[in-house]
Amino acid sequence: MSASLQRILYVEDEVDIRTVAKLALEAVGGFAVEVASSGDEALLRVREFVPDLLLLDVMMPGMDGPATLRALRALSETEAVPAIFMTARALPGEVAALQAEGALGVITKPFDPMALAGQVRALWEARDG
Repeated sequence: MSASLQRILYVEDEVDIRTVAKLALEAVGGFAVEVASSGDEALLRVREFVPDLLLLDVMMPGMDGPATLRALRALSETEAVPAIFMTARALPGEVAALQAEGALGVITKPFDPMALAGQVRALWEARDG
């Protein structure tokens, strides 16, 4: 795993949210961002784009965020890649359940596009602490 965060795979089914987050992460954070609209698409994307970080929406049709993370953990390319969940439902019990899935943390929606890259970077940097 690289020490610096550069490549993010972002899985989000809502096209407007996906577009804003990708733009914010690339323009503000300077990250290389690959997007997927579903868990199934994410499983295909990681074959060519091996990310440093997984950024996963929680509520998606088909495979939800936790199921997507479990599926990605089963692949050798992404079994050890850190993950952050994004959700509009950030009650303490739900956040704890997501962290129990192995997530570095949870970013709540709606998010501030100008602050998103900083939130992601802060969670990334805190993982070793």
